[in-house]
Amino acid sequence: MDMQQMMKQARKMQEQLAAAQEDLAQTTVDASAGGGTVKVTVNGEMELTSLTIDPEALDPEDAELLQDMIIAAVNEALRGINDIANKQMGGIAGGLNMPGLPF
Repeated sequence: MDMQQMMKQARKMQEQLAAAQEDLAQTTVDASAGGGTVKVTVNGEMELTSLTIDPEALDPEDAELLQDMIIAAVNEALRGINDIANKQMGGIAGGLNMPGLPF
């Protein structure tokens, strides 16, 4: 493969990566904990965009349980968006297996 062809392929990969990042930014993942007591939404930029708590879960005597459910739901949503990102970016890399890349 000559240098010009490699550069052309690198530019194409950059364009695909930029498109995938734009696409990912529009992606959201919903998750819940406690049987739906706590529901969250995370976007592709790893931002928590929505948090809903069932009013019945608001027991001042058990705030720790509610905190644990919120953490569990957020972490589940973040794992989901991370999985989506890895799949999208891995497809672009096309199995190049370059050191330092997470996919």
